[in-house]
Amino acid sequence: MAEALEALIGKDAKGFSQPVVSKLKRKWKGEYDSWKKRDLSKKKYVYLWVDGIYANVRMDDRQCILVVIGATEEGKKELLAVEGGYRESTQSWREVLLDLKHRGLTREPELAIGDGALGFWKAIAEIFPKTQNQRCWVHKTANILNKLPKGAQPTAKKHIHNIWQSETKEDAIKEYELFVKKYAAKYPNAVKTLTKDRDRLFTFYDFPAEHWRHIRTTNPIESTFATVRLRTAKVRNCFSRETVLNMAFKLCESAEKKWRKLFGHKRLAEVIDGTRFIDGISEKELAA
Repeated sequence: MAEALEALIGKDAKGFSQPVVSKLKRKWKGEYDSWKKRDLSKKKYVYLWVDGIYANVRMDDRQCILVVIGATEEGKKELLAVEGGYRESTQSWREVLLDLKHRGLTREPELAIGDGALGFWKAIAEIFPKTQNQRCWVHKTANILNKLPKGAQPTAKKHIHNIWQSETKEDAIKEYELFVKKYAAKYPNAVKTLTKDRDRLFTFYDFPAEHWRHIRTTNPIESTFATVRLRTAKVRNCFSRETVLNMAFKLCESAEKKWRKLFGHKRLAEVIDGTRFIDGISEKELAA
């Protein structure tokens, strides 16, 4: 734990004795356990970002870290869950969501954003069936490019960028269809990777345009765990599940203090009230 402790509390961690380190670990475990039991009955999370993260440290049972971040009614991003599990396991995600619901999170989120490979999608369809789905375009782009030779990747990446950066859903679909036509013959696996999630790639157009920068990707999780990975880069030993989760929780808790509110957070009230948005603009605005 020495390297992780140094990342959290500075270079003085180098002089800590084993008993002091053990005491800190017990303290942080207690904080993590209390945090996992906190009451959520008064909370409403409009958006959820989810992912299964593999950090640099190795867990003794080869699990990953299941992470959920939520956006409150006020637009504040909050860490909701940090649990051990299997990234593509529906059961692992089901347990995470059921725990959140058991602690009072009964009001369904409006939208969940995540990677298409997650077992999360089957789980949320059972637990929160009204929550809409948005596939992460960063994950989708990486998955498509992995199916292409390196020489074709730069041009393909520009084409993909044109899809999800389009101003309207109609234009996005045109760019989508252009990509399919251009690459289907030579690179069918790349096209298959794109097309399998068609209905859930463009959900963000039905939400305020001010929120698109937040809900097209799982960046809140990716940016946070980039820091976690950086700060655990020197930790190469195999740790217990408990130690890894405690470490990840404390690092995420530290990062959470710097998270900014959603841009255009005042529009969340309209989303909650069921206002219909077309290409990011509300029907009221379109009618005016």
